[in-house]
Amino acid sequence: MTAGPVEKVVIVGGGSSGWMTAAGLARILPPGVQITLIESDEIGIIGVGEATIPTLLTFNKFLGLDEDEFVRQTQATFKLGIDFVDWGGLGESYIHPFGVHGHNTPEFQFHHLWLRLRQEAQRDPRLSGVAGTLSDYSLCAVAARLGRFMRPQGGPDSILSSTRYAFHFDASLYGKFLRGYAEQRGVTRLEGLITSVEQRPEDGFIQSVTLRDGRVIEGDLFIDCSGFRGLLIEQTLKAGFVDWSAYLPCDRAVAMPCELAGPPTPYTRSTADVAGWRWRIPLQHRMGNGHVYCSDHLSDQEATDRLVANLEGEPLADPRVIRFKAGHRAKMWVKNCVAIGLAGGFIEPLESTSIHLVQMGIGRLVTLFPDKSFNQADIDEYNLISTLEYEQIRDFIVLHYNATRRDDSEFWRRCRDMPVPDSLTHKLELFKHKGRVFRFKDDTFTEDSWLAVMLGQNIVPEGYDPCVDRIPLADLAKNLGYLREATLKAAQAMPTHQAFIDRHCKAPMVSRPAA
Repeated sequence: MTAGPVEKVVIVGGGSSGWMTAAGLARILPPGVQITLIESDEIGIIGVGEATIPTLLTFNKFLGLDEDEFVRQTQATFKLGIDFVDWGGLGESYIHPFGVHGHNTPEFQFHHLWLRLRQEAQRDPRLSGVAGTLSDYSLCAVAARLGRFMRPQGGPDSILSSTRYAFHFDASLYGKFLRGYAEQRGVTRLEGLITSVEQRPEDGFIQSVTLRDGRVIEGDLFIDCSGFRGLLIEQTLKAGFVDWSAYLPCDRAVAMPCELAGPPTPYTRSTADVAGWRWRIPLQHRMGNGHVYCSDHLSDQEATDRLVANLEGEPLADPRVIRFKAGHRAKMWVKNCVAIGLAGGFIEPLESTSIHLVQMGIGRLVTLFPDKSFNQADIDEYNLISTLEYEQIRDFIVLHYNATRRDDSEFWRRCRDMPVPDSLTHKLELFKHKGRVFRFKDDTFTEDSWLAVMLGQNIVPEGYDPCVDRIPLADLAKNLGYLREATLKAAQAMPTHQAFIDRHCKAPMVSRPAA
């Protein structure tokens, strides 16, 4: 292929992934690059990913979006973490917060201080209850439980600066919001159904796509945002698929919105069910609900019935069943085609990573943006980093399933006893011995996230960093007690989640059609 700058970028597919890609490229590419997005109203959008993680703030800031306007336009609410119910055992719950737990010292990670106090309390009844739970030292976790929210404030030494947050939003509205952004910056949208893909005979590179009405759209770089079907990356270029069903057996989801039954909570709820789990995602105008499950253990009708039975408000739409397979393309960049979003892979939405993976795919593409020579070293680097990120997220999701003591169904016994990736086994062995948590380079989830899930599901280490014993026990108990009390007071001083929204970013009312 002749060297020279890419002049024509063609994005196949809309939705959140397509329009995020279009907006990101329109923001960064030189004005002379032509960006075209092709989508068809005949092809439905999955639209399940309504919860996000804090990295989305970086993407929105990169685009220069006004956050309050973004929240209003997408009917969004704020998210401080995820409430996990019945995962470790029936009747148990814990919060996976986005923020930190306590404060690390120059010498020690905070959780080792807490682990020591916890173990000392088991030996000395006078210290009973002094340590509390690790989440007692997380402002995000405490505020979430109290239904309160505010953006970070103060300097680095202020507890109020430790808040990290994300959003719950209407994915279709986010796509529309970004479409307006992208079109204002020169992106061309074409409505049409692609009927064929033409490849160059000499090297197999994609040359053009043909629409049903006969239009031929040529490009230098093609970005596949066509969803699970992978029109370009798989159907045309045969990239291959890495199947993770052995680790993540859930292969169905049924989604169904309902009316809000009260003020929206500043967290997502994930409730483990008999053969999977149910999500609860509060937006300003409705509640998003869904049930992820394994078809080996539950039929579509049974899963739908269990979802409907647990709705908190009147249904707003019929249930919609989605089939998927956990895994990713063996290569997400092949020749002159990059797969982003569901076209590249899918890890179930347990930790709200779908939008994040779109964002990171865009970021890597921008960093390694090609010229017409399509240097293979750049392509290999993109695939290497993308695969590593998928694997790291996979391990974190598998942890939730494997770290269970549930014995009430065949599904949970299967998850508890299944083999897990060696990389996860290594991480668990490090933690179980002395509470060691090490984050791999660019791991999506922080040490605090791993701590929240492992301790939340009752994986308690045998010991802690022995160097912590140099701290006098009385000083340790006093300082942690002060921090725990200060965290609670800081959360209590926040406005309620609803009050914050009402003051800063309340969305206009959504009218419902007459019956």
